Amino acid sequence: MKNTRTIIIAIVLFVVLLLLNSAAFVVNEREQAIITQFGKPVGNPITTPGIHFKMPFVQRVHFFDKRFLEWDGDPNQIPTRDKRFIWVDTYARWRISDPLLFFQRVRDERGAQSRLDDILDGETRNAIASHDLVEIIRSTNRTPQVAEDLVEKLEDIFPTISVGREKITRAIIEAASQKTRELGIELLDLRFKRINYVEDVQRKIYERMISERKRIAEKFRSEGQGEASKILGDKERELKRIQSEAYKTAEEIRGKADAEATAIYASAYNRNAETREFYRFLKTMETYQNTLSEKDWLVLSTRSDFYKYLQKYINK
Repeated sequence: MKNTRTIIIAIVLFVVLLLLNSAAFVVNEREQAIITQFGKPVGNPITTPGIHFKMPFVQRVHFFDKRFLEWDGDPNQIPTRDKRFIWVDTYARWRISDPLLFFQRVRDERGAQSRLDDILDGETRNAIASHDLVEIIRSTNRTPQVAEDLVEKLEDIFPTISVGREKITRAIIEAASQKTRELGIELLDLRFKRINYVEDVQRKIYERMISERKRIAEKFRSEGQGEASKILGDKERELKRIQSEAYKTAEEIRGKADAEATAIYASAYNRNAETREFYRFLKTMETYQNTLSEKDWLVLSTRSDFYKYLQKYINK
């Protein structure tokens, strides 16, 4: 009897434990849950952490993340209002705000990601197509720092914007939030990860940038050549001025020296007849030395002054 009673008690305890294990469940701080019975939700969503209970074997618990979740969209080619074709890559953050509605509409996170693809991509496409490219790129009208040669084109390169990227993303969030709210999803934020031209447009832009840089380089090069020519001209003019002054000074010195030499020669020449004759002889000898060589032939008259000293030497 005792053994039978022990077995019965053990069986009852096992069944009770099995029922408790099937009825009790734990919700942690990162989760929220709903209970379904035969596939239909029952009761209110469970959002507080702790131990909770359900009907064993009949009801089922569905857990959902309470944290911020990530949505990363695929890059899309979208035309802007000014007909610029660009690649737009976006990402967003969202969370499950109403787990019961979330379960009824999308069932799980995989279904939510698919619905978010449709909603966010569609709203992003509508916003991009409704604005010019400059509105999507820029956020403010701050004055940019540009090169001096581009100041005149400042208004063309950096036109004034009235909306800007920040307001465009806010508009996308507001429009998409109305749709995601019906899915039990709260859209927290959306940002453009990358905005870029399509490949053909990129190539044309790079070619235009290269052409513009070459034009600026040629301008700098021509200005440099002009400055170099000016410097060389100034140098040549200064060199000629220095040479002219040096030539003038040298001629003045040479003139003074010639005058002094002439004065000395005249003084020596006028002293007496012997001195004058000796001076004439020396000057004639110097002339012979400077004008004649061993290969020269002269045809002279015997009456010429240039020949008379040679005649005297021959006669002697």
